[in-house]
Amino acid sequence: MAIQERSGAIFNGVLNVLAWVAAVIILFIMLSVGSDVVMRYFFKQPQIWVLEVTEYALLFMTFLSATWLLRDEGHVKMDLILSLLKPRARKILNTLTTILLAILFIILTWYGTKVTWEQFQNDYFMATPLEVPTGPLMCVIPIGFFLLFIQTLRMLHGYFRKSGPETSSKD
Repeated sequence: MAIQERSGAIFNGVLNVLAWVAAVIILFIMLSVGSDVVMRYFFKQPQIWVLEVTEYALLFMTFLSATWLLRDEGHVKMDLILSLLKPRARKILNTLTTILLAILFIILTWYGTKVTWEQFQNDYFMATPLEVPTGPLMCVIPIGFFLLFIQTLRMLHGYFRKSGPETSSKD
């Protein structure tokens, strides 16, 4: 198996694992919010941690699953104009927008890494009841954008190699 195929299979495996982690996070959110509702309305004992932890969980769920969704082309598309274009023009437009996405994702990765590093260095904490350190919370942002950057490079490779984005097998 070629290095490119093997690394693509490993990357797809990582994306699948992260998607499953995001699914578990959704399940956790559902159960914790449901239990908080029961505790609040039936026992008059709201759980102070639920709202805050749910906010953090939504952040992680988003950034852990976004690349998997991009790989499977599950993001919302405005294909009204694309459907009117000829295949060659559609491929050129897709390539250009994917290049712009790659540039955006690498910029956001760099900036997110910079901000996260500052959060760790300065030992920032959220001014909330749980007083969670912000560094570990923020680290998912540059990681998520870096994975999106890698996926856009894979898509570009697919556009240049054949007629569509390269997604490999979706294990």
